[in-house]
Amino acid sequence: MSITTRAAIARGPHIGWELTDLQLDEPKQHEVRVKFKASGLCHSDDHITQGDAPVRFPMVGGHEGSGIVESVGPDVRRVKVGDRVVCSYIPACGACRPCSTGHQNMCVKGLNAGSGMFLDGTFRFHLGDEDLGGFCSLGTFSQYAVVSEWAVVPIADDIPWEVASLVGCGVPTGWGSAVHVAGVRPGDTVVVFGAGGVGSNAVQGARYAGAKNVVVVDPVEFKREMSAVFGATHAFASAKEAHDFVVETTWGQLADHVILTPGVVTEDMVQAAVLMTGKGGKVTITGVGKIDEKAVHVHAGLLIGYQRQIRGSLFGDCNPLYDIPKLLGLYRAGDLKLDELVTRTYALDEVNEAYADLEAGKNIRGVIVHED
Repeated sequence: MSITTRAAIARGPHIGWELTDLQLDEPKQHEVRVKFKASGLCHSDDHITQGDAPVRFPMVGGHEGSGIVESVGPDVRRVKVGDRVVCSYIPACGACRPCSTGHQNMCVKGLNAGSGMFLDGTFRFHLGDEDLGGFCSLGTFSQYAVVSEWAVVPIADDIPWEVASLVGCGVPTGWGSAVHVAGVRPGDTVVVFGAGGVGSNAVQGARYAGAKNVVVVDPVEFKREMSAVFGATHAFASAKEAHDFVVETTWGQLADHVILTPGVVTEDMVQAAVLMTGKGGKVTITGVGKIDEKAVHVHAGLLIGYQRQIRGSLFGDCNPLYDIPKLLGLYRAGDLKLDELVTRTYALDEVNEAYADLEAGKNIRGVIVHED
Protein backbone atom coordinates (compact mmCIF):
# COMPACT_ATOMS: atom_id res chain seq x y z
CA MET A 1 0.00 0.00 0.00
CA SER A 2 1.35 3.43 -0.91
CA ILE A 3 1.59 6.19 1.69
CA THR A 4 1.67 10.00 1.62
CA THR A 5 4.91 11.72 2.56
CA ARG A 6 5.87 15.37 2.91
CA ALA A 7 8.97 16.24 0.88
CA ALA A 8 11.12 19.08 -0.42
CA ILE A 9 11.50 18.84 -4.19
CA ALA A 10 13.39 20.78 -6.84
CA ARG A 11 11.49 21.38 -10.09
CA GLY A 12 14.43 23.04 -11.80
CA PRO A 13 17.46 25.23 -11.20
CA HIS A 14 17.35 28.64 -9.51
CA ILE A 15 13.86 28.32 -8.01
CA GLY A 16 14.69 26.77 -4.63
CA TRP A 17 12.92 23.94 -2.86
CA GLU A 18 9.17 23.36 -2.96
CA LEU A 19 7.34 21.61 -0.13
CA THR A 20 4.68 19.19 -1.29
CA ASP A 21 2.95 15.90 -0.50
CA LEU A 22 3.99 12.89 -2.58
CA GLN A 23 2.77 9.34 -2.91
CA LEU A 24 5.35 6.73 -2.00
CA ASP A 25 5.18 3.14 -3.20
CA GLU A 26 5.80 0.04 -1.16
CA PRO A 27 9.33 -1.36 -1.28
CA LYS A 28 10.04 -3.98 -3.93
CA GLN A 29 12.62 -6.75 -3.91
CA HIS A 30 15.80 -5.79 -2.01
CA GLU A 31 14.25 -2.44 -1.02
CA VAL A 32 13.27 -0.93 2.32
CA ARG A 33 11.08 1.97 3.36
CA VAL A 34 12.77 4.29 5.85
CA LYS A 35 11.09 6.75 8.19
CA PHE A 36 13.67 9.51 8.40
CA LYS A 37 14.56 11.17 11.68
CA ALA A 38 17.30 13.52 10.46
CA SER A 39 18.75 14.70 7.17
CA GLY A 40 22.00 16.57 6.65
CA LEU A 41 21.99 19.71 4.50
CA CYS A 42 24.95 19.06 2.22
CA HIS A 43 26.24 21.52 -0.36
CA SER A 44 25.77 18.87 -3.05
CA ASP A 45 22.00 19.30 -2.77
CA ASP A 46 22.48 23.04 -3.21
CA HIS A 47 24.20 22.25 -6.51
CA ILE A 48 20.85 20.83 -7.68
CA THR A 49 19.01 24.11 -7.21
CA GLN A 50 21.98 26.09 -8.55
CA GLY A 51 21.92 24.11 -11.80
CA ASP A 52 25.39 22.61 -11.23
CA ALA A 53 24.32 18.99 -10.76
CA PRO A 54 23.24 16.96 -13.82
CA VAL A 55 19.98 15.61 -12.40
CA ARG A 56 16.56 14.66 -13.69
CA PHE A 57 13.89 17.13 -12.60
CA PRO A 58 11.74 17.11 -10.60
CA MET A 59 13.94 15.66 -7.88
CA VAL A 60 13.40 14.91 -4.19
CA GLY A 61 16.39 16.41 -2.37
CA GLY A 62 18.58 14.99 0.33
CA HIS A 63 21.27 12.32 0.42
CA GLU A 64 22.35 12.36 4.08
CA GLY A 65 19.78 10.65 6.26
CA SER A 66 19.18 8.49 9.31
CA GLY A 67 16.02 6.82 10.46
CA ILE A 68 14.10 3.64 11.19
CA VAL A 69 13.30 0.82 8.80
CA GLU A 70 9.49 0.97 8.59
CA SER A 71 8.88 -1.87 6.11
CA VAL A 72 10.87 -4.19 3.87
CA GLY A 73 10.35 -5.77 0.47
CA PRO A 74 11.00 -9.39 -0.50
CA ASP A 75 14.44 -10.97 -0.01
CA VAL A 76 15.85 -8.20 2.20
CA ARG A 77 18.63 -9.60 4.38
CA ARG A 78 20.77 -6.67 5.56
CA VAL A 79 18.18 -5.08 7.86
CA LYS A 80 14.78 -5.76 9.39
CA VAL A 81 11.76 -3.69 10.42
CA GLY A 82 12.61 -1.51 13.41
CA ASP A 83 16.34 -1.28 12.74
CA ARG A 84 18.05 2.08 13.16
CA VAL A 85 19.99 2.88 10.00
CA VAL A 86 22.06 5.52 8.26
CA CYS A 87 21.75 5.83 4.50
CA SER A 88 24.87 5.72 2.40
CA TYR A 89 24.53 7.94 -0.66
CA ILE A 90 26.63 5.35 -2.47
CA PRO A 91 25.20 1.85 -2.04
CA ALA A 92 27.39 -1.15 -1.31
CA CYS A 93 26.07 -4.41 -2.70
CA GLY A 94 29.23 -6.30 -1.75
CA ALA A 95 29.24 -8.43 -4.89
CA CYS A 96 30.13 -6.22 -7.88
CA ARG A 97 33.70 -5.75 -9.10
CA PRO A 98 34.36 -2.48 -7.19
CA CYS A 99 32.84 -3.82 -3.96
CA SER A 100 34.67 -7.14 -4.17
CA THR A 101 38.00 -5.36 -4.66
CA GLY A 102 37.61 -3.03 -1.68
CA HIS A 103 36.11 -0.04 -3.47
CA GLN A 104 32.51 0.06 -2.25
CA ASN A 105 32.49 3.81 -2.93
CA MET A 106 32.23 2.93 -6.65
CA CYS A 107 29.54 0.22 -6.35
CA VAL A 108 27.71 -0.30 -9.64
CA LYS A 109 24.36 -0.08 -7.81
CA GLY A 110 24.94 3.69 -7.63
CA LEU A 111 24.37 3.98 -11.37
CA ASN A 112 21.32 6.27 -11.22
CA ALA A 113 22.37 8.83 -8.61
CA GLY A 114 21.35 11.76 -10.82
CA SER A 115 17.92 10.46 -11.75
CA GLY A 116 16.85 8.55 -8.65
CA MET A 117 15.45 5.85 -10.91
CA PHE A 118 15.69 2.32 -9.59
CA LEU A 119 17.63 -0.24 -11.57
CA ASP A 120 14.39 -1.77 -12.85
CA GLY A 121 13.61 1.54 -14.61
CA THR A 122 10.86 2.65 -12.20
CA PHE A 123 10.41 5.29 -9.48
CA ARG A 124 8.90 5.16 -5.98
CA PHE A 125 7.95 8.83 -5.49
CA HIS A 126 4.93 10.15 -7.41
CA LEU A 127 3.11 13.48 -7.69
CA GLY A 128 -0.11 12.72 -9.55
CA ASP A 129 0.99 11.18 -12.84
CA GLU A 130 4.54 12.51 -12.45
CA ASP A 131 7.40 10.25 -11.33
CA LEU A 132 10.15 11.65 -9.09
CA GLY A 133 13.49 10.24 -8.13
CA GLY A 134 15.35 10.85 -4.89
CA PHE A 135 18.79 12.43 -5.09
CA CYS A 136 21.39 9.63 -5.09
CA SER A 137 18.36 7.29 -5.12
CA LEU A 138 17.60 8.36 -1.54
CA GLY A 139 15.60 11.58 -1.14
CA THR A 140 16.13 12.24 2.56
CA PHE A 141 14.32 15.59 2.34
CA SER A 142 11.20 13.48 2.67
CA GLN A 143 9.56 12.07 5.79
CA TYR A 144 9.72 8.62 4.21
CA ALA A 145 11.61 7.12 1.27
CA VAL A 146 12.04 3.75 -0.38
CA VAL A 147 15.71 2.92 -0.88
CA SER A 148 17.84 -0.03 -1.84
CA GLU A 149 18.80 -2.31 1.02
CA TRP A 150 22.37 -1.88 -0.24
CA ALA A 151 22.14 1.81 0.71
CA VAL A 152 21.44 1.31 4.42
CA VAL A 153 23.88 0.56 7.21
CA PRO A 154 22.62 -0.50 10.68
CA ILE A 155 23.73 1.67 13.60
CA ALA A 156 23.69 1.30 17.40
CA ASP A 157 20.86 2.65 19.52
CA ASP A 158 22.97 5.27 21.31
CA ILE A 159 24.00 7.27 18.23
CA PRO A 160 22.04 10.56 17.96
CA TRP A 161 20.01 10.90 14.77
CA GLU A 162 21.64 14.18 13.75
CA VAL A 163 25.12 12.71 14.07
CA ALA A 164 24.12 9.51 12.30
CA SER A 165 22.81 11.38 9.27
CA LEU A 166 26.19 13.03 8.68
CA VAL A 167 28.17 9.80 8.51
CA GLY A 168 26.27 8.93 5.33
CA CYS A 169 28.24 11.51 3.33
CA GLY A 170 30.00 14.53 4.82
CA VAL A 171 32.01 12.81 7.54
CA PRO A 172 33.52 9.90 5.54
CA THR A 173 33.92 12.09 2.44
CA GLY A 174 36.06 14.58 4.33
CA TRP A 175 37.83 12.14 6.63
CA GLY A 176 38.63 9.76 3.80
CA SER A 177 39.88 12.57 1.56
CA ALA A 178 42.71 13.05 4.04
CA VAL A 179 43.25 9.54 5.38
CA HIS A 180 42.60 7.34 2.33
CA VAL A 181 42.89 9.47 -0.81
CA ALA A 182 45.62 11.90 0.19
CA GLY A 183 47.27 9.36 2.46
CA VAL A 184 48.38 11.85 5.09
CA ARG A 185 51.25 10.61 7.24
CA PRO A 186 52.71 11.72 10.58
CA GLY A 187 54.62 14.99 10.31
CA ASP A 188 52.99 16.09 7.05
CA THR A 189 51.88 19.62 6.21
CA VAL A 190 48.32 19.62 4.90
CA VAL A 191 46.27 22.50 3.50
CA VAL A 192 42.46 22.25 3.38
CA PHE A 193 40.48 24.69 1.21
CA GLY A 194 36.97 25.10 2.62
CA ALA A 195 36.11 24.33 6.25
CA GLY A 196 32.43 23.44 6.03
CA GLY A 197 30.81 20.08 6.73
CA VAL A 198 33.22 18.12 4.54
CA GLY A 199 36.36 20.20 5.06
CA SER A 200 36.04 20.07 8.85
CA ASN A 201 36.28 16.30 8.62
CA ALA A 202 39.24 16.48 6.27
CA VAL A 203 40.88 18.55 9.02
CA GLN A 204 40.00 15.91 11.61
CA GLY A 205 41.29 13.11 9.41
CA ALA A 206 44.58 14.90 8.72
CA ARG A 207 45.21 15.56 12.41
CA TYR A 208 44.27 12.01 13.43
CA ALA A 209 46.67 10.69 10.78
CA GLY A 210 49.45 12.68 12.45
CA ALA A 211 49.88 15.82 10.34
CA LYS A 212 52.12 18.41 11.97
CA ASN A 213 50.52 21.39 10.26
CA VAL A 214 46.86 21.49 9.21
CA VAL A 215 46.27 24.79 7.45
CA VAL A 216 42.72 25.90 6.59
CA VAL A 217 41.83 28.38 3.86
CA ASP A 218 38.33 29.82 4.14
CA PRO A 219 37.02 33.38 3.61
CA VAL A 220 34.42 32.97 6.39
CA GLU A 221 35.70 33.99 9.83
CA PHE A 222 33.26 31.70 11.67
CA LYS A 223 34.52 28.66 9.79
CA ARG A 224 38.14 29.61 10.37
CA GLU A 225 37.46 29.90 14.09
CA MET A 226 35.61 26.58 14.18
CA SER A 227 38.40 24.82 12.29
CA ALA A 228 40.54 24.97 15.43
CA VAL A 229 37.91 22.89 17.23
CA PHE A 230 38.44 20.13 14.67
CA GLY A 231 42.22 20.26 14.81
CA ALA A 232 43.42 22.97 12.43
CA THR A 233 46.72 24.47 13.53
CA HIS A 234 46.42 27.60 11.38
CA ALA A 235 43.68 29.30 9.35
CA PHE A 236 43.77 32.01 6.69
CA ALA A 237 41.21 33.94 4.67
CA SER A 238 43.08 33.70 1.37
CA ALA A 239 45.23 31.28 -0.59
CA LYS A 240 48.08 33.83 -0.74
CA GLU A 241 48.23 34.13 3.05
CA ALA A 242 48.25 30.35 3.37
CA HIS A 243 50.91 30.01 0.66
CA ASP A 244 53.20 32.51 2.35
CA PHE A 245 52.81 30.70 5.67
CA VAL A 246 53.44 27.28 4.15
CA VAL A 247 56.61 28.55 2.43
CA GLU A 248 57.87 29.94 5.73
CA THR A 249 56.95 27.03 8.00
CA THR A 250 58.29 24.32 5.66
CA TRP A 251 61.47 26.22 4.73
CA GLY A 252 60.30 26.34 1.13
CA GLN A 253 59.45 22.66 0.77
CA LEU A 254 55.72 23.47 0.50
CA ALA A 255 52.77 21.28 1.49
CA ASP A 256 52.68 17.51 1.28
CA HIS A 257 48.96 17.60 0.55
CA VAL A 258 46.34 20.14 -0.47
CA ILE A 259 42.72 19.01 -0.17
CA LEU A 260 39.94 20.94 -1.91
CA THR A 261 36.62 20.73 -0.06
CA PRO A 262 34.97 24.10 -0.80
CA GLY A 263 31.38 24.75 -1.83
CA VAL A 264 32.56 25.38 -5.41
CA VAL A 265 35.95 24.40 -6.87
CA THR A 266 37.38 27.00 -9.27
CA GLU A 267 40.30 27.10 -11.70
CA ASP A 268 42.07 29.73 -9.59
CA MET A 269 41.74 27.50 -6.54
CA VAL A 270 43.20 24.48 -8.32
CA GLN A 271 46.08 26.62 -9.61
CA ALA A 272 46.78 27.92 -6.10
CA ALA A 273 46.63 24.38 -4.71
CA VAL A 274 49.14 23.06 -7.24
CA LEU A 275 51.56 25.92 -6.56
CA MET A 276 51.26 25.26 -2.82
CA THR A 277 52.12 21.56 -3.20
CA GLY A 278 55.73 20.46 -2.86
CA LYS A 279 57.77 17.77 -4.57
CA GLY A 280 55.96 14.45 -4.73
CA GLY A 281 52.89 16.04 -3.17
CA LYS A 282 49.24 15.53 -4.02
CA VAL A 283 46.23 17.75 -4.69
CA THR A 284 43.00 15.97 -3.74
CA ILE A 285 39.80 17.34 -5.30
CA THR A 286 36.68 16.50 -3.32
CA GLY A 287 34.45 19.53 -3.95
CA VAL A 288 32.38 20.08 -7.08
CA GLY A 289 32.72 22.96 -9.54
CA LYS A 290 30.30 24.78 -11.81
CA ILE A 291 28.88 22.45 -14.43
CA ASP A 292 30.02 24.64 -17.34
CA GLU A 293 33.54 25.38 -16.04
CA LYS A 294 36.70 23.29 -16.35
CA ALA A 295 38.43 23.86 -13.05
CA VAL A 296 41.40 21.53 -13.57
CA HIS A 297 43.50 23.41 -16.10
CA VAL A 298 47.21 23.65 -15.28
CA HIS A 299 50.43 23.58 -17.26
CA ALA A 300 51.83 20.06 -17.48
CA GLY A 301 55.23 21.32 -16.42
CA LEU A 302 53.87 22.19 -12.99
CA LEU A 303 53.08 18.51 -12.50
CA ILE A 304 56.15 17.04 -14.16
CA GLY A 305 58.83 19.18 -12.55
CA TYR A 306 57.77 18.38 -8.99
CA GLN A 307 56.04 15.05 -9.72
CA ARG A 308 52.87 16.51 -8.29
CA GLN A 309 49.63 14.54 -8.47
CA ILE A 310 46.02 15.67 -8.87
CA ARG A 311 43.42 13.12 -7.83
CA GLY A 312 39.66 13.08 -7.48
CA SER A 313 37.99 11.76 -4.36
CA LEU A 314 34.58 10.05 -4.24
CA PHE A 315 33.19 9.41 -0.75
CA GLY A 316 36.76 9.74 0.49
CA ASP A 317 37.54 6.30 -0.93
CA CYS A 318 35.65 4.92 2.07
CA ASN A 319 33.83 1.59 2.19
CA PRO A 320 30.39 2.32 3.72
CA LEU A 321 29.94 -1.05 5.40
CA TYR A 322 33.33 -0.81 7.09
CA ASP A 323 34.08 2.88 7.50
CA ILE A 324 30.70 4.15 8.74
CA PRO A 325 30.76 1.86 11.83
CA LYS A 326 34.47 2.63 12.32
CA LEU A 327 33.88 6.39 12.29
CA LEU A 328 30.99 6.04 14.73
CA GLY A 329 33.31 3.99 16.94
CA LEU A 330 35.84 6.82 16.92
CA TYR A 331 33.02 9.21 17.82
CA ARG A 332 31.99 7.04 20.77
CA ALA A 333 35.60 6.92 21.93
CA GLY A 334 35.88 10.72 21.83
CA ASP A 335 38.41 10.71 18.98
CA LEU A 336 36.08 12.20 16.35
CA LYS A 337 34.04 15.34 16.92
CA LEU A 338 30.62 14.99 15.32
CA ASP A 339 28.25 16.84 17.67
CA GLU A 340 30.26 20.00 17.00
CA LEU A 341 29.54 19.74 13.27
CA VAL A 342 25.83 20.48 13.78
CA THR A 343 25.53 24.26 13.97
CA ARG A 344 21.74 24.42 13.76
CA THR A 345 18.73 22.17 13.21
CA TYR A 346 15.73 23.00 11.01
CA ALA A 347 12.25 21.72 10.34
CA LEU A 348 11.65 20.36 6.84
CA ASP A 349 9.58 23.44 5.96
CA GLU A 350 12.64 25.61 6.69
CA VAL A 351 14.82 24.00 4.00
CA ASN A 352 15.12 27.17 1.92
CA GLU A 353 16.12 29.19 4.98
CA ALA A 354 18.66 26.48 5.79
CA TYR A 355 20.32 26.79 2.40
CA ALA A 356 20.31 30.58 2.66
CA ASP A 357 22.24 30.14 5.91
CA LEU A 358 24.64 27.76 4.17
CA GLU A 359 25.30 30.29 1.41
CA ALA A 360 25.85 32.98 4.05
CA GLY A 361 28.49 30.83 5.78
CA LYS A 362 26.52 30.58 9.03
CA ASN A 363 26.70 26.81 9.44
CA ILE A 364 29.31 24.10 9.51
CA ARG A 365 26.44 21.71 8.90
CA GLY A 366 22.71 22.31 9.18
CA VAL A 367 20.46 19.31 9.83
CA ILE A 368 16.76 18.82 9.18
CA VAL A 369 15.02 17.10 12.07
CA HIS A 370 11.91 15.37 10.77
CA GLU A 371 8.79 15.59 12.90
CA ASP A 372 7.07 12.37 13.94
